[in-house]
Amino acid sequence: MFKFAGGALALFMATALSATAATVDVKMLTHGSDGAYAFEPGVVRIHSGDSVRFIPTDRGHNVQSIPGMIPAGAQSFSVPFSQERTIKFTTPGVYGYKCLPHYSFGMVGLVVVDNANNEAQARKAPMYGKAKDRFEQLFQQVDNASK
Repeated sequence: MFKFAGGALALFMATALSATAATVDVKMLTHGSDGAYAFEPGVVRIHSGDSVRFIPTDRGHNVQSIPGMIPAGAQSFSVPFSQERTIKFTTPGVYGYKCLPHYSFGMVGLVVVDNANNEAQARKAPMYGKAKDRFEQLFQQVDNASK
């Protein structure tokens, strides 16, 4: 009887925990509220176990994590061009991502899972073009929200 009750409790807890996981939508846009080539919102704050759904509102965009801008031990991720994909995040930290063909135009974003414990390391990743300026704005949003 106790084995069954323990198993039922474990199943209930797993179901309850998965039921509380959130999914946040991020749109891939050619023209965003802050200008051309944007992910909206640019900064997403979630908890470990939550997901981000990348939506190709405008065609011709993709999503790729940026080497050096994800927490140690975390999985890199990629969303093919013009496809919707949901990515689950389980490792706390900052994740930087880009649209490959529009990176130099500043089409970048950040996902913060629980905390920004790897922000200093992520800021050291090579950046160029408008992406560098846009990341500075996004990191400023992360820093302001942490105060």
